[in-house]
Amino acid sequence: MAMVLDAFASYVHNMLTEMASEELQMLLGVGGEIDKMDIKLRDLKNFLTDVDKRNITDKSVQEMVAQLKRALYEAADILDLCKLKAIERGPSTVDVGCFNPLLFCMRNPFHAHDIGTRIKALNKRLNTIKERSAAFSFINLGSYEDHGCKVHGFHSRNTSRETAGELNRLGIVGENIEEDTRELVEIMLTEKEGNTNIMVVAIVGVGGIGKTTLAQKIFNDKTIKAEFDKTIWLSINQDFDKVELLRTIITLAGGVHGGEKAVAVLQPILTTTLTEKKLFLVLDDMWSHRAWGDVLETPLANTVAQGSRVLVTTRAESVAKGMKAVLHHHVKKLEEEDAWSLLKKQIVSSETDEREVDMLKKIGLQIVAKCDGLPLAIKVMGGLLCQKDTNDCAWKMVLDDSVWSVSEMPEELNHAVYLSYEDLHSCIKQCFLYYSLLPKTALFYSENIIGMWISEGFVHGTSEDLEELGKKYYKELILRNLIEPDTQYVNRSVCNMHDVVRSFAQFAARDEALAAGDTNVVNKFREDKFLRLSIESKSSEDGLDWSSIEAQNTLRTLISVGHINMKPGDSLVNFPCLRTLHIDSAHAALVESLHELKHLRYLSLEKTDISSLPDSIGKMKFLQYISLRGCRQFVKLPHSILKLGQLRYLNFIETSINGIPRGFSALTNLRVLRGFPARMDGDWCSLEELGPLSRLKDLGLDGLENVIASSSTSKAKLCEKLYLARLYLTCGSRLEDDGLIEEEVIVSGEEQQQIKKVFDELCPPPRLEYLYIKGYFGERPPGWLMSSSFVPLESLRIIFIDDLAWCTQLPDGLCHLPYLEFFQIDRAPAIKRVGSEFMLSYHHHSPHPSFQRLREMNLIGMVQWEEWEWEEHVQAFPVLRELMLKHCKLKCLPPGLASQAKALEELSIQNVQGLVSLENFASLVELEVIVNVDLERVTNLPRLQKLTIRACPKLKVLEGVPVLQRLKLVDLEMETIPEYMGGINPRHLELYCSLALLASIAAGKYGPEWDKFRHVKHVKAYSNEGDNPRKWYVLYTATPYNLETNVSRSFLSRGSLSSFEDAQRFESVFKITKKTFSYICSLVYVPSLKDMNSYTFVDGRALCLEDRVAIALRRLYSTEPPETLESSVGVNESIIFLVTESFVDAICEQASHHLRWPDSSEMDKIKSMFDKIHNMQNCCGVIYTTHIPLGPNWSHEKYDSILMQVVVDPKMRFLNIWSELADSMTQLSILHESGLFEECEKGACLNGSKLKTALDGSEVREYIIGDAGYPLLPWLLTPYQEVLSDSMTEFNRRHSAATTCALKALARFKDTWRYLPWWPVDLKTLPKMICACLMLHNIVIDMEDDAAMPSVKEGNYCEEVRQLENEDAVRVRDMLSQHFLTSRSSESGVGPVYTEEDHEVAASGSG
Repeated sequence: MAMVLDAFASYVHNMLTEMASEELQMLLGVGGEIDKMDIKLRDLKNFLTDVDKRNITDKSVQEMVAQLKRALYEAADILDLCKLKAIERGPSTVDVGCFNPLLFCMRNPFHAHDIGTRIKALNKRLNTIKERSAAFSFINLGSYEDHGCKVHGFHSRNTSRETAGELNRLGIVGENIEEDTRELVEIMLTEKEGNTNIMVVAIVGVGGIGKTTLAQKIFNDKTIKAEFDKTIWLSINQDFDKVELLRTIITLAGGVHGGEKAVAVLQPILTTTLTEKKLFLVLDDMWSHRAWGDVLETPLANTVAQGSRVLVTTRAESVAKGMKAVLHHHVKKLEEEDAWSLLKKQIVSSETDEREVDMLKKIGLQIVAKCDGLPLAIKVMGGLLCQKDTNDCAWKMVLDDSVWSVSEMPEELNHAVYLSYEDLHSCIKQCFLYYSLLPKTALFYSENIIGMWISEGFVHGTSEDLEELGKKYYKELILRNLIEPDTQYVNRSVCNMHDVVRSFAQFAARDEALAAGDTNVVNKFREDKFLRLSIESKSSEDGLDWSSIEAQNTLRTLISVGHINMKPGDSLVNFPCLRTLHIDSAHAALVESLHELKHLRYLSLEKTDISSLPDSIGKMKFLQYISLRGCRQFVKLPHSILKLGQLRYLNFIETSINGIPRGFSALTNLRVLRGFPARMDGDWCSLEELGPLSRLKDLGLDGLENVIASSSTSKAKLCEKLYLARLYLTCGSRLEDDGLIEEEVIVSGEEQQQIKKVFDELCPPPRLEYLYIKGYFGERPPGWLMSSSFVPLESLRIIFIDDLAWCTQLPDGLCHLPYLEFFQIDRAPAIKRVGSEFMLSYHHHSPHPSFQRLREMNLIGMVQWEEWEWEEHVQAFPVLRELMLKHCKLKCLPPGLASQAKALEELSIQNVQGLVSLENFASLVELEVIVNVDLERVTNLPRLQKLTIRACPKLKVLEGVPVLQRLKLVDLEMETIPEYMGGINPRHLELYCSLALLASIAAGKYGPEWDKFRHVKHVKAYSNEGDNPRKWYVLYTATPYNLETNVSRSFLSRGSLSSFEDAQRFESVFKITKKTFSYICSLVYVPSLKDMNSYTFVDGRALCLEDRVAIALRRLYSTEPPETLESSVGVNESIIFLVTESFVDAICEQASHHLRWPDSSEMDKIKSMFDKIHNMQNCCGVIYTTHIPLGPNWSHEKYDSILMQVVVDPKMRFLNIWSELADSMTQLSILHESGLFEECEKGACLNGSKLKTALDGSEVREYIIGDAGYPLLPWLLTPYQEVLSDSMTEFNRRHSAATTCALKALARFKDTWRYLPWWPVDLKTLPKMICACLMLHNIVIDMEDDAAMPSVKEGNYCEEVRQLENEDAVRVRDMLSQHFLTSRSSESGVGPVYTEEDHEVAASGSG
């Protein structure tokens, strides 16, 4: 029901009035038929308002309504065709003064006969409909404008809604309502200077969002009851009665009305009753301000005591304004967890119920998401779920059932939204219903939506003011909270519709319109014919076929977002009635048939692959709106577009259009022109075509860097366009992604001067309200923004300036703009200083402070900005409420900001390098500090209520925030709650941290973080997994104590296996100490949390962390059969395998620092140890290659073993490994394949300090040693094969002794990890398994010497790659052997002598 009968009948009547005449009747030869149609429409119109209301739910009238709508649509189509024929004939064939479209049409006998016949038939249908309507007893509601409070609800039900001040606590959830109550109670109790004795405060929001509940909470507050002499609650409905209202308040105030029925008598009684009483009055559910202004204000004003308060709840901003409310408080939607709590309250009746319901939380959250945070919708859903079984299947059916928009609206929701809808003017009703068709995921600006409304005939009037009237309707929907502005966009240009409101509107429009996804749509097409269709396809492959839509041949609107399957031959010819066509993100293969759409007014082909419009576009005489936004392949505009005299809107933003046809100036009806390309062609410039376009209200110029003659720019005559309100001036950007100037870009001083001249000539008219500049590359801003030549842009409210590549200063004329409300600059790398001239020009001597109306300012991407000069005494920004500073180098904030910006409530500081402290902002209510790496202190913010801290690692001091309500900390690496939490007392803490910290918080009273958060009344802590930032959670409430988490607390409990019973048994089973075991548990702790609930004993108990580690270690240590181990530990064989595999993954992820090449300091220790034990000076390790045989579980017969190359240190730790399936690999080939070989050969490894071996300065580099199976290399020394001298013998002796550490390390490794050859894994996981066991081997050794424990951080490796000299390996070995022999002689009898037994004691241990 996008058509509202009353409104559309007016539209058709207006069309008829414009075109009818006596001459027309004669030409038709059907005298009086036009008059008959006019009379019938007027007769029907008297009761159309009532017909519309009953059509929503009364099925008995729906058929008649459908017939009437079809008749009205046909009337509009007939008149359209007449106008088209007249336009095609052209005015040249008509006598001057007699230009009437129907007359042109009638001069063609064929058209005259056809039109006359259709009008006669239409009159007969209207007559039949009128006769049928008598049976329904429709009410003549008269003019809609006069109905006021007479609006009735459904005839079958009573829509009056009586509320009282009593509070139902079942509806109270979450901290938001508590905060709102405290805030509003404080306002009620605070005296305001200059106020009368009554102050009015309004609570505003859409129906069902909780306005009444909040008012009841305030009404029942103890401090309110104690402060006021009288507290009175009045429920005001649309159909309130003045006399009854006065009687009620007199009675509640303790007076006696005596049955009086005259307002004039009752008002003095009320005055007498409340004289000098301090009154707190709640007026709930106000639909207009008349109940206050016409009835209650007079007897109460100047009568009640000073400090009296009126609290009003309303859906409409206009009501709050009409009552002169000093504050409009907007109720926020419920957060996810609060919505879930409210849903549970409606369902749960016992602890058993609660446990069952909690099991369904995942699907429950999807259900509350459908309710979009609206409390009333959640309560309705709760009532529905109460009637269902408490299981996943039943709840899933509720989730998937779109009952709100298919069958009947639930009673409560119907009441909540229906009354708001019914209170709308009939013209706005149509616009409201149409809005609900727009796909939720697509972006529609207000200008697009208004264009659609105009195209459908929902906004009609004189051609000059259609857009302004559409804006008025759009604003009205906002004021009534039926659509909500998206705060990311200034000027309310983008809005959202609440899901519940959308569902009602789609339900009300169900007989004409369908909004659907790409599933089950085809079935709906077979069942019904629609006039308006909106399709949102999320699939890129299995999307909807175009052919399935073609049967909908009555469509007047088609909106398609996403992929649609098209094939050759698909066209638009099957949609002859189409007036609005919007295709977004699809292949636009249909453009060649566009000209078939005779009635089309609105054409939007956004983000499609078209490259041009067809020449036949000129035949589409009714086209008013064309948008090609985002069609990046679009380059050509056909010359025939100049024939579209009714064109009002053209948008080429984000296209590749390279020019416009000469003669473009003929399109004088244009109101909006975006993305217009500035191009030169010889002496001609495209900007010259703009001169005659005097009706332009919104203009965007692209590619201004292409204009080389400023004289051409002046011909655009911007300053003469008196209606121009929005202006976009852009050049191509010259900045990199980091905000700095591209290295290869060079702009000469001449080019900078030229672009300044071009912009100077584009001086806008005084009426301009919105200015956007991008890519300007002059050294100084355009003159009309500077004080020296300031142009009085007295209407300018919003300014965006992006990508100022070479400007060294901000425009200093902005401070004089009297109505400037919003200013944003984004990316200005040349600005290093903002001086006092920005805020106070020496040319200006106004007594008013600078930027006197600026409310929001964002200074972003000024990456070199270091200084902001603003002294304390300089008055500026008196009403600045929001400020963002992002990506700059400010060392400190200016003194004037804290002392003069006294209205500043919201401050966002992001990526500001060098800023150390933030303090002394007396008015600040919300603060956001994000990625400020140098920030250390946040202090003395006495009014701060909401604080967000994200990635500020040096922040250690947070104090002087006595009224802080909400603190949000975000650092996914955070492992402990900051210490400053102990000194502050927020009511609500929201934390996004590491899973390890979350697990500590989940431990509650028994965890290490308890004292830091125990005093906070509400804590919500989360940790992410993948793309889900709230995968893991802890929800804590202090009073009454409650801690809810999906982090298993039993997971952190002590192991339950029998092997944990005593230390001796433990070490005999696991071959490690309990200390080592605990360390291993700590390593795998965080990764294991991700599947903490996945593994259980056979009896269903969850495996805790210690149990899982113990089972994995036992499996890796043992070769006992799986069934034996299964019986021993009480865990199924499959679970043992999965637990072990998970453990291996966790070790490889977390213990890599136990198996890595040593850094320089660690290597010095290894070399020292080799020297002390084996006298192998400068030796860095022993390389050895071994086979690991594969057992019977191995499925690849081709391979029977793994070949593994290792490097070992004197403590038998593995420093480096490389493994391959044996196959044809040899000791030599695996060496050459290894990363170690590559690194050593290029000098990136073993490149530390050298050993002096002779007095002549000869040196030997670092090296490793290996057996004779390895090649002799400068960095890999092998033993001599033929012993010819004492030095060779000495070398071989030391070499042999040192090599034994590798043999013993491998023997110990294989003896410990016995299951390794038997592991039934594939080729991909085996190397990981080996690596994990090697890490565990090293961990056992490292734990014997805490001082030698490797750091988790990356080692301090030598990054230098030394140029390898052409070293002779034989010579290196000879120098070293001779050095050994010499040092042996000199050290003879000195120092300890290590035997092989001594070495074993020094380098091994039991673990």
